[in-house]
Amino acid sequence: MYDNIITRVDERVGVAQLNRPKALNALNRELMTELMTALEAFDADPAIGCMVVTGSARAFAAGADIKEMAGATPARMMTGSFIDLWDRLQRIGKPVIAAVSGFALGGGCELAMACDMIVASETAQFGQPEINLGVIPGAGGTQRMTLAVGKALAMEMVLNGRYLSADEAQRYGLVNRVYPVELYLEEAVRLANEIAARAPVALRLAKEAINATFEMPLRAGLDHERRLFYLLFSTDDQKEGMDAFINKRPPQWVGR
Repeated sequence: MYDNIITRVDERVGVAQLNRPKALNALNRELMTELMTALEAFDADPAIGCMVVTGSARAFAAGADIKEMAGATPARMMTGSFIDLWDRLQRIGKPVIAAVSGFALGGGCELAMACDMIVASETAQFGQPEINLGVIPGAGGTQRMTLAVGKALAMEMVLNGRYLSADEAQRYGLVNRVYPVELYLEEAVRLANEIAARAPVALRLAKEAINATFEMPLRAGLDHERRLFYLLFSTDDQKEGMDAFINKRPPQWVGR
């Protein structure tokens, strides 16, 4: 189905692998369109509970395709909807994990940060080096990086092109877990399957509630969380989960 990505299913996890090896998985319009189409298809599939986005051991994605942008005008960038493709990831309801090895730079780092969690290999390097091209990050790099690692470090990364190693990224809160390169993808899929085994509606609303943290003041966020909490008491899974707990048996989720 796709020219620039490879998809597969592992139990209840949909895996989408970036596949432009000669370009270190540089993100052009075709690849990003295919990736979002695949993730949206996984999101609509009731057999899928979680997703993993990955690249190769050498590069998750070395950035956006500079050749595609080099001659662009402001009007073309504004109307071409290329960067809008990153926004489609925010409309995915199910959890998405980025499995990152090697370079995750520029748009590749922004793609990883737009996912809900990041599992990295020991060789992963995260950076926003757009300043070296005379521009700045445009798909969330100044915003999400600052929220993840704080103002001082984000300033150094964006203004001076500093890279973070996998261990540094975990220490500063950008990455969830770090594994040897031969294990990182397997461990990311394992984590995704663990998450996919949870109550599906509760997963969606939990993700929504956490993401609201970045959009709302605390009082509004607390009110939003409470409404979602109350809403879950209308689901069959809430009844099943609590009955299973009381009767000391595994729950059987139905996703409604």
